[in-house]
Amino acid sequence: MEQTRVTDDLYIIPKKFRLTENLHIVFWLLKDICWCIAYKPLGLVMIVPTITVAAYIAWQNRQIIAEWYHNLAVFFWISANSYWMISEFFSFDERVIIADYTGKDLAVIPFSIGILCLAYYYLILLPREKRPRTT
Repeated sequence: MEQTRVTDDLYIIPKKFRLTENLHIVFWLLKDICWCIAYKPLGLVMIVPTITVAAYIAWQNRQIIAEWYHNLAVFFWISANSYWMISEFFSFDERVIIADYTGKDLAVIPFSIGILCLAYYYLILLPREKRPRTT
């Protein structure tokens, strides 16, 4: 009997990884809801599990290059988002901190690092993956 060969690559997420990712969404939403309603105590507390789980998800997916770089971008996005929230909670979001940049403007640094992670993946690594291998 002939076996069927699967030619398409499949990305299957183990159940324990999926549960972690779903829990991460809960943490992230709680953090952002607290930001929206200006509930500082829980909002500040939720930064820790949200960023920690984002780092954990990136680490557990490090063998899959596409997942690693996308999860790094998410980690930096949440870091920027959390910093921005802190700047608003402690009222330095509109205060000039460095040169002409306000506290909120400095969130562009981690946002940009996330974009650079994705740019590196899409412009450098992905094209390398798609090149035919010569032996």
